[in-house]
Amino acid sequence: MSRELEARVCPSDAGYPRGVSKGISYRVREFQQRVSRSLITMAGGALRSNNAPTQLISIPGSEQQLSQRHARSVIDLCLRAGEAMLATGASAADVVATVLRISTAYGVSGMHVDITFTSLTVSVHRGMNEDPMSIMRIVKVRTIDYTRLQNVYWLIDQITGPDGPGDVDETREQLGAILTTPHPYRRWVVTAGKAILAAGVVVIFDASFVLVLVAAASAAISDLMTRRLGLWSVPAFFAQMAAAAVTTAIAVFMFWLRSVGIEIPGSNSPTVIVIAGIIMLLSGVGLTASASDAIGGYYVTATARGLEVIMMTLGLAVGISIVLSISLRLGIPVAVGDSLGESRSLISGMVGSAIIAVGFALTSYVRLRLLPLMAIGASLVFAVYWVVLPSAPEPGLAPALAGTAAGVISYLLYRWLKVPEGATNMVGIIALLPGLALYRGIYALMDSEFGVNEALPAMVMALATGLGLAAGTTIGGFVARRTFGFDRSAMLALRRSRTPR
Repeated sequence: MSRELEARVCPSDAGYPRGVSKGISYRVREFQQRVSRSLITMAGGALRSNNAPTQLISIPGSEQQLSQRHARSVIDLCLRAGEAMLATGASAADVVATVLRISTAYGVSGMHVDITFTSLTVSVHRGMNEDPMSIMRIVKVRTIDYTRLQNVYWLIDQITGPDGPGDVDETREQLGAILTTPHPYRRWVVTAGKAILAAGVVVIFDASFVLVLVAAASAAISDLMTRRLGLWSVPAFFAQMAAAAVTTAIAVFMFWLRSVGIEIPGSNSPTVIVIAGIIMLLSGVGLTASASDAIGGYYVTATARGLEVIMMTLGLAVGISIVLSISLRLGIPVAVGDSLGESRSLISGMVGSAIIAVGFALTSYVRLRLLPLMAIGASLVFAVYWVVLPSAPEPGLAPALAGTAAGVISYLLYRWLKVPEGATNMVGIIALLPGLALYRGIYALMDSEFGVNEALPAMVMALATGLGLAAGTTIGGFVARRTFGFDRSAMLALRRSRTPR
């Protein structure tokens, strides 16, 4: 480098001897390079992330050395608890979160859970020196027993409580005792609950006392038939179809009596009998659980539950359409009452919703002392629906808002009394199930050769109402968890169960 250039780069070196001047210029160039590297590092740091991933791709494997007996005992306990929840309609995310809470409480942190509609698989990594363990359990039974599920929740809270879990073998025996305990009341009470549920639907539409009795009787007959077909191992689709056909045949018989001049006092709207039967038969379908699984990211389970909803609804449609087709061919003047949708009032709706809540609680084996709470909650949900309906006439919007209220109430009852959220959710929304829209769509489909075009609006309304109710209950539960709090262990487990899939 020439002296003139050195003087321009570092003018202060110009008067120094040549060796000293080179040393100063070298330090200047080194300083410039450090500054340049610092600027590049700062620019790269603004783009590159040096932190941990925001979403875990998988749960890290555990290096803890677990004994085979302890791992098997914990896995068996987790599988039994998960099976009990899945069989009674709990969402997949809640089942996985519960299983992870139990395993963490017993010191098993490297557990992986895979869940489908009919199976539950648990895998534990026991370190590099031990073989992993994977066990799958098939969920063979689908039942509704919220008393049993409530006892399971109490046991899980005891396991994950501040006092710590007890011996795993004793806890498994307690869980086994819960799952094998007889129902809290006899089977005829369940049939009476179905009759009460159907009667409550008729009360909502402000129909006569005669139709209330006829709807209750038809619901009892349908329940007995469905139970008998189940004992004969008849598929649920055909059992649903037969029950819907019986209920519709009773309503058609009342239409025929009116056509021949035999007028039964108070039987001016036999259509409500069919609507009550539709709502009664749809009450056990896991609509809300399907939506919750889809929102939580468990699409396989959500698809299976949704297909079950579709098949059971198609069973209803086929049973009703067969009877309607025969009656129309025979010339029986069957019709859909035009006053059904407008005759609902706030008082009759709240009273009918309370009756429906009591009926459903009996059919799902809810503890008797919880019946008043169920009735009050269902009345409040219907009141929300009745208030928001004039300002939210769009299909599915008012049911979604009412479903949100049901989700909030359900979570609060779960936190305070450990009442299963699914029970309170279904109690709150049963009165709002689209029985009338579904029946109108089926009737329009069978009434004329252009029935598809006429039935489409009613079917869209029914679908929008069902999806609105399901989405509303799910959102309501989520908002309640964020607003009113969730214990730390449950929140961590729920976060692990909702990792991307």
